[in-house]
Amino acid sequence: MLDIKFVRENKDIVKENIKKKFQDEKLPLVDEVIELDQKIRELKVKGDSLRQERNITSDVIGALFRDKKIEEANSKKQRVIDINKELETVEKEENELSEQLKSKMMVIPQIIDDSVPIGKDDSENVEIEKFGDPFIPDYEIPYHADICESLGGLDKEASGRTSGNGFYYLLGDIARLHEATIAYARDFMINKGFTYAIPPFMIRSDVVTGVMSFTEMENMMYKIENEDLYLIGTSEHSMIGKFRGQLIDEKDLPIAMTSYSPCFRKEVGAHGLEERGLYRVHQFEKQEMVVLCKPEDAMNWYNKMWSYTVEFFRSLDIPVRTLECCSGDLADLKVKSCDVEAWSPRQQKYFEVGSCSTLGDAQARRLGIRMKTENGNQFLATLNNTVIASPRALIALLECGYQKDGSVKIPKVLQSYMGGLEAILPKKK
Repeated sequence: MLDIKFVRENKDIVKENIKKKFQDEKLPLVDEVIELDQKIRELKVKGDSLRQERNITSDVIGALFRDKKIEEANSKKQRVIDINKELETVEKEENELSEQLKSKMMVIPQIIDDSVPIGKDDSENVEIEKFGDPFIPDYEIPYHADICESLGGLDKEASGRTSGNGFYYLLGDIARLHEATIAYARDFMINKGFTYAIPPFMIRSDVVTGVMSFTEMENMMYKIENEDLYLIGTSEHSMIGKFRGQLIDEKDLPIAMTSYSPCFRKEVGAHGLEERGLYRVHQFEKQEMVVLCKPEDAMNWYNKMWSYTVEFFRSLDIPVRTLECCSGDLADLKVKSCDVEAWSPRQQKYFEVGSCSTLGDAQARRLGIRMKTENGNQFLATLNNTVIASPRALIALLECGYQKDGSVKIPKVLQSYMGGLEAILPKKK
């Protein structure tokens, strides 16, 4: 959420930013919030004036009573009654307009960084760099679900009976490999100096609206019936919410955390769920990076964070590339974002396995997270990045490690997490 003062003083910049995001339907909001802000400020002035008059009149009444001028004092009381009624009306209108202002401000997008490429949707995202050589073996690589089943590691038929489409059972060494990558990701980030955390997996609605846009919320979040609780779609939601309403000394920044959680998503939209496979599902597990820092340090952290994900996947012998998200592909709270994509030798293309974002002070402003500085209290910056989201990372491991004999080679860095196992072998029929 932008600062209303910034909107008031930079109307043209805010409108141009909306155009860059191809959200022209939101352009009228800028003039509407400026008009609402003007009315609210006028009401505040009127309210302050009425309160001042009430205080002066009350002092006068007190003095009249002391001077035994009872009749004159009682006549003044009516003015205090009238002021209170008028003040009640003014305060009610101010509160109503403030709520309208907040709801409109919440859907005006954050100002994107100048380096963000302009484009309408993800088809116009821009490749930045490739890491590792993409390869195509001289033998066919089966679909990842078929690899899992040949290794005795996947049962979607049973999950269909228990839970429906979008869920899965992972079994045996495949389940173990899935968890090994999560454990390795945890230790990888701890070795980078991040504090490990396991957050609540449910959060209240005021935290949800503090960390994401309404559109994202509707398309992603599962609501707990009859309770003000939502299942998290990523641990970032809980981890940023942890600091709601807090004042943090700037000497304690940056705060760098790596958090584990299961994640739950509706996956509403054009992409839909994957019937057989594990790429787009309702439930998965994730290791996340979350950073709170001074605004001037945000871009340095952004570049460090996505580079950690690249380093992580390269340590698994998986080729990756980074993709700059264009303006139309950025969620409204994001200043800048890039995706990390893993190489699929089966499809002979890259697919998304993680996303890194800097959100400026958008989440901090919504949640009231400030830093204490010598120049007063200021909103800080927040960033988040995927270390690993499995089973997407599992898909990359299966395809890149698939051997001609049907086995899957386990990267060296994961073997200690797998009890020394070097490969997963096909089950004998």
